[in-house]
Amino acid sequence: QVQLVESGGGTVQAGGSLRLSCAVSGSMISRYNVAWFRQAPGKEREFVAAINWFASSTNYVDSVEGRFTISRDNAKNTVYLQMNSLKPEDTAVYYCAAGPYAWGPAAEKYDYWGQGTQVTVSS
Repeated sequence: QVQLVESGGGTVQAGGSLRLSCAVSGSMISRYNVAWFRQAPGKEREFVAAINWFASSTNYVDSVEGRFTISRDNAKNTVYLQMNSLKPEDTAVYYCAAGPYAWGPAAEKYDYWGQGTQVTVSS
């Protein structure tokens, strides 16, 4: 049973930074591409960033390009999302998702999901 657990969320002022972590258990994370999604109240889930299994390729939604960085440490079975220059519109529950064949914003292609971590950015 593959499990994903997010951590690192919290409340920060606009312009601040947070680093989210996604710890994977039950399987070697090196088998999977991993992505971060987010969902704000009253809005649909949105793709944020993805990284392939070898960390040779990343993909970002335009609204976070240049501010967020996705990375992974396969030895630690963990994927990270470094978020800088945070804006109030980044406020959402952030989810990590994994799948061997998933890539990019197609959420239905990801097989495993975490429970989410809340990020709140105050103005």
